[in-house]
Amino acid sequence: MKKFVFAIALFSLTFISAQDLYLQCGNIVDTESGKVLKEKTIVVSGNKIKSVQNGFVNGSGDDITIDLKTKTVLPGFIDMHVHIEGESSPTRYIERFTKNPADVAFQSTVYAERTLMAGFTTVRDLGGSGVNIALRNAINKGTIKGPRIFTAGKTIASTGGHGDPTNGMREDLRGNPGPKEGVVNSPEDGKKAVRQRYKDGSDVIKITATGGVMSVAKNGQNPQFTIEEIKAIVATAKDYGMLTAAHAHGDEGMRRAVVAGIKTIEHGTLMEEATMDLMVKHNTYLVPTISAGKAAAKMADIPGYLPPVVAKKAREIGPVSQVTFGKAYKKGVPIAFGTDAGVSPHGENGKEFGFMNEAGMPIMETIQAATITNADLLGMANELGQLKEGFIADIVAVDEDPTKNVSTLENAVFVMKEGIIYKQ
Repeated sequence: MKKFVFAIALFSLTFISAQDLYLQCGNIVDTESGKVLKEKTIVVSGNKIKSVQNGFVNGSGDDITIDLKTKTVLPGFIDMHVHIEGESSPTRYIERFTKNPADVAFQSTVYAERTLMAGFTTVRDLGGSGVNIALRNAINKGTIKGPRIFTAGKTIASTGGHGDPTNGMREDLRGNPGPKEGVVNSPEDGKKAVRQRYKDGSDVIKITATGGVMSVAKNGQNPQFTIEEIKAIVATAKDYGMLTAAHAHGDEGMRRAVVAGIKTIEHGTLMEEATMDLMVKHNTYLVPTISAGKAAAKMADIPGYLPPVVAKKAREIGPVSQVTFGKAYKKGVPIAFGTDAGVSPHGENGKEFGFMNEAGMPIMETIQAATITNADLLGMANELGQLKEGFIADIVAVDEDPTKNVSTLENAVFVMKEGIIYKQ
């Protein structure tokens, strides 16, 4: 009897896995050509796209047909800059002393699911407490719902710099954090910090090349690494096959990061034209995070929401990001898509498309930045970012043609990740 039951169960699993999904799409966005194509059927088998066929095609036998005939279908979006562990709030600064790692972990699962439901099937997490590594692993195992995560683990900063985890603490709590905690003060420290990130399980390396807005430190733009330190970090990251990113608001720190070989500049708020030219020359990408600049400026206007030292920087730097992005785009600086969600609310990542478009980037190019460009930067150009045979079945649908109404990208009505439907 037991053998019979086992045989039935085995047959059922085989039977289910043999089913293909036929997504009948009113429009699909071909991110490679930059065109919107009408009336296509995407056939999904397992976790991959099996084919893309003309017209509305029905499967056979037990295949499942999904009606998206009134929708526009796109590859899953990729956000290159999030902080999945937390989100801005009036209590965020005190929570460093009141939340245990388990509290952070449970809360991060909410943000992860919210991000996925917004149509962002892949993200790059650029710094947290290290819980982000465990979160990535849990998502990969299917324990919780969330986007595919490429994580930096803990960011790398200099003593007192943006990202020093003890900034703002009283003297007896500060201690002397080093490379393990993400604080470096020499090329040798930098090498050790990268190797520690690799040991911890990080996928990418993120440094804070200048001061920042949200840290409890007075300067939001001064350079905080020497070129020699950055070069040591970049060279070591290259040895370990890790993509590098640099938070940077001030121009000098940004320039040093570009010259030293950092691949993506995050924010780039006060970038000057000479640095834009350098980025074009070195093929360095700008991740503009306009959403974060706008969110920070709004928070600064709410009494008591931010510490005074942070609110001052938010008022000065926040409103500039969109203007600088527009200039950089017109200069020909390579652009990647990223929001800095965590400063701005998780799940509202899609607003960045509109902000980029307002600054002069055509809608289709903003979509390409969030798909094929980001997939290429992550080393997954042959797996993500396109609706194409053999690619991973990360698929999103919205109500309207986004090239005619960019705001539709803020509301994904259908979300599939690796062939599994999470929202319909």
